[in-house]
Amino acid sequence: MAYVDAMVAAVPDGNKEAFLAHARIAEEIFKECGALEISECWGDDVPEGQVTSFPMAVKCEPGETVVFSWIVWPSREVRDAGMEKMMQDPRMSEETNPMPFDGKRMIFGGFTRILEA
Repeated sequence: MAYVDAMVAAVPDGNKEAFLAHARIAEEIFKECGALEISECWGDDVPEGQVTSFPMAVKCEPGETVVFSWIVWPSREVRDAGMEKMMQDPRMSEETNPMPFDGKRMIFGGFTRILEA
């Protein structure tokens, strides 16, 4: 089964195009490193919860939108090697391709796919 990395972040509305440019560079590198699929999703119907929610999880502020992203890899091993290469790629340095959002509020994780339909 495939392995999936997922990420949720709060991106300032004014940085939507910068986020997309950042994601396009990352997408190219992820594919070079073995990723099968990359999806970036701009929040459209992401309600604030009473106990928990996507906006609460990333401490979304006024003027920000929740972004949900995922990367599908063929395996955990390919992902681990790919992420190591990604972190060393100069195209992803803070000077070359700065994150257009507060990375401290980003949540992310890796998941083993247990059902695919």
